[in-house]
Amino acid sequence: MTHIAIDASPWENERGFGRFTRNLVAALAARDAGFRYSLLFDQAPTRPVPDGVDTIIAGSGTSMSEASSGTKSRGGADLFTMAKAARRIDCDLFFYPAVYSYFPLLARRPAVVCFHDTIPERFPDLIFPTRRNLLLWQAKCRLAKMQATRVMTISEASAEDLTRILHVPRDRIDIITEGSEAVFRPIADPALLARTRQAYGIPPEAPLLVYLGGFNRHKNVLKLIEAMPQILAQVPQVRLAIVGRSTGARFWDNVEDLKASAAADAARSNSIVFTGEIEDPALAALLCAADALVFPSLWEGFGLPALEAMSCGTPVLSSDRGSLPEVVGDGGLYFDPLSSEALATQVIRLLTEPGLKEDLSKKALARAATFGWDKGAELAEGSFRRALGTGR
Repeated sequence: MTHIAIDASPWENERGFGRFTRNLVAALAARDAGFRYSLLFDQAPTRPVPDGVDTIIAGSGTSMSEASSGTKSRGGADLFTMAKAARRIDCDLFFYPAVYSYFPLLARRPAVVCFHDTIPERFPDLIFPTRRNLLLWQAKCRLAKMQATRVMTISEASAEDLTRILHVPRDRIDIITEGSEAVFRPIADPALLARTRQAYGIPPEAPLLVYLGGFNRHKNVLKLIEAMPQILAQVPQVRLAIVGRSTGARFWDNVEDLKASAAADAARSNSIVFTGEIEDPALAALLCAADALVFPSLWEGFGLPALEAMSCGTPVLSSDRGSLPEVVGDGGLYFDPLSSEALATQVIRLLTEPGLKEDLSKKALARAATFGWDKGAELAEGSFRRALGTGR
């Protein structure tokens, strides 16, 4: 069997590239396609590993999960520890599920590197607190491009950016896809939905908007909060639940700015709740209890929260940038993310136009059904074969 070793240092990350890594590996391991897999962890995993997958622990001093929080980072010693451990693995190909966690591969063997997006290159001033951070990122990406036999990404929009911004030839890029987990599905239990609203102080009949994701500046959550007075003027009972880690422990996020804006006046203060992180079953219930997910991001490489919401039958009010129109399709409405007026207009339309929410809900479910991790795994296998010279 063809042996694929995988950088599993993103494994413990709760969302984003961690969720991508865990779900893709599980889908790959479940397939009978002539591959076997070994996961190289920086530290011993606390989350379960699929059956039949080998695990190797490098023993880094700082884990990737720690390094992506607050002001911490992986040092050269940690990168070298991972590189030495990878070199000792007798594999046919090495796979990096995220360039974010890339370390140099000290061996002459095929490699596939997944670049999820080019957001750091597109918005360096929003992503990096110092020029040094930017230069280190650029150096890492240059080396990753040099070592990559094939470059993987997760949307056509990201593939176009990789060619236009990072100058990766289009014939070296393979596009796969993502999926939502089974927990994200329609919930028809009124009592559960009522308890979910009650848990976050949301009145039973209040129109409910949800934001789900990170709080880095390019996520543009501040624009959503700024749009709330315009929305409240037309729909006074509306509530906004902002879901995600709000402790300020992410790399250069702007949680304090968001909380200050939310508390700027009495109307906003009473209509916005920061829920913190929510486990998936409760998150699925909150999405099902909502009228819409609002996703105002300036750019996304895929937009998994949008797919999770649509899988629950919840329409998406989406930025019209990046990969989001490609993912959301006809399962939502779009707005210019630079305009709070445009955002407010689409929210008011969804909440007041008869039959619109129900129509978009049906379309959202149908759209979500076209994605899936098994499909993503099949496409990833194609990328591996091309890197090995055994596929087209």
